[in-house]
Amino acid sequence: MTHKRIAVIGAGVSGLTSIKCCLDEGLEPVCFERTDDIGGLWRFQENPEEGRASIYKSVIINTSKEMMCFSDYPIPDHFPNFMHNSQVLEYFRMYAKEFNLLKYIQLKVGNFVGTFVFEVVCQLHEQCGIEKFKGQYFHSRDYKNPERFTGKRVIVIGIGNSGSDLAVEISHTAKQLISLSLPAPMITLLSLFLAFITTHRALSQHPTVNDDLPNRIISGLVKVKGNVKEFTETAAIFEDGSREDDIDAVIFATGYSFAFPFLEDSVRVVRNKISLYKKVFPPSLEKPTLAIIGLIQPLGAIMPISELQGRWATQVFKGLKTLPSQSEMITEITKAQEQMAKR
Repeated sequence: MTHKRIAVIGAGVSGLTSIKCCLDEGLEPVCFERTDDIGGLWRFQENPEEGRASIYKSVIINTSKEMMCFSDYPIPDHFPNFMHNSQVLEYFRMYAKEFNLLKYIQLKVGNFVGTFVFEVVCQLHEQCGIEKFKGQYFHSRDYKNPERFTGKRVIVIGIGNSGSDLAVEISHTAKQLISLSLPAPMITLLSLFLAFITTHRALSQHPTVNDDLPNRIISGLVKVKGNVKEFTETAAIFEDGSREDDIDAVIFATGYSFAFPFLEDSVRVVRNKISLYKKVFPPSLEKPTLAIIGLIQPLGAIMPISELQGRWATQVFKGLKTLPSQSEMITEITKAQEQMAKR
């Protein structure tokens, strides 16, 4: 019997485990990676490639190694419970070597695979008039270390995990003030702890995990503000009428938007959301020949979820599992979206 060949796009976390799942089911994977190495997001680079998400140098994963590891390859005992990004990448390299995954990966594929890459678009909130601001401003994707902000006044917009980490880290070098701004979509458990006023319920967004942030706030090293209404050349004016003058830099830790322009007929993104059956399969395809692995924001690590999704997808590709009818899948997707909206 002829083996089915499966194209895996990207050699990051989800790509690596998808290759492994293909091999487990006797399928023939070929992985296309447009860069020169594996690891995806977890491969730190001072100058990341265009259109690719990126981490900063100090990132430590906020999920324990027991909860983030793949089921068939535990993280070594001598690794710390919460690992630095370099150790996370080392683990992925060990995983790839253990299961001989590298021979199925084509690196530096170039323009051919460029159209298949998960597209990341930074949101710079131009509606706030940031173009008027004369200081530095950029997305957290381009942040690498705090030294460049020594002695400066900095605003970090966003209080997710990246925003909190950046605020804490920069507060060690900045002059007197880090203003940690809370856009409306970003509610966290921390905001409840500090009795912030927001329009969202608890757990309606991905929770922030940062042990140092409360201490930096109560010591005055991080100053918490509300939504930014507008920027001037040197200041930020907030919705409550207050303002912060002589600002040197603004960092937008406001997340990413994504798109699949090469799959417009089968995969549509509306308001940064995508309709997939069980978060994996587009319901509109005549045959289940496409699976989106890892496009989910869990309360925890993505690695085990990507592994489970990969197992299911490869069993569907092999014909061991079948999907419901298109109408049943759409009904299930609608129901899931309605339940999520109520939370």
